[in-house]
Amino acid sequence: MPKKTPPGPRDEKGVLSGRILAAARDEFATHGWAGTTLRAIARSADVDPALIYHYFGSKEGLLDAATTPPQRWLDGVAATWNTAPDELGSALLRLMLSAWADDEIGPVLRAVLLTAAHEESTREKLRRIVEGSLMGVSRLGADDRDRAVRSGLISSQMMGLALMRYVWRVEPIASMTDDELVGAVAPNLQRYVEGELTAEPTSQHVD
Repeated sequence: MPKKTPPGPRDEKGVLSGRILAAARDEFATHGWAGTTLRAIARSADVDPALIYHYFGSKEGLLDAATTPPQRWLDGVAATWNTAPDELGSALLRLMLSAWADDEIGPVLRAVLLTAAHEESTREKLRRIVEGSLMGVSRLGADDRDRAVRSGLISSQMMGLALMRYVWRVEPIASMTDDELVGAVAPNLQRYVEGELTAEPTSQHVD
């Protein structure tokens, strides 16, 4: 009869690493890189500190894992940019709202935004995510600059809304329904998709 392997960290890796990552996101977002210790994370996750080294190798490795968005979210962003242009503003906004409501994606996005405010490597990661995954896959515009301007304005609007609604929880934005937000915000995003972005210069009458 085969010998049964006793239960241990190997069998519980998914559960334990998930607890460590959740605790790390809260600690890094609240205290920053310098103010966060692996012992504090281990205490919050109720695990032995040695497990953090076992799963993530170092504090740097843990920070990177805790602030890396799931690939399924990045794939979803790329797919949504292929939406028909006349529906793109609404589609992008609904994707953002659903991502923040997701139990796996939302906490990562929150950790990235908060940690980037006071941690350089995460700030650089956020810049890469925005420029590469949020803007870089866009096909908008007449040329590269027009594409970058349009997708950048769309991303700035959605990130600002995310901060107001999910991080700072400013009312009434925080308690509006998804449909209310889409009705109010999507038309502005749609202007960035296909509208005129530069105002015509006004002539000045000189007496």
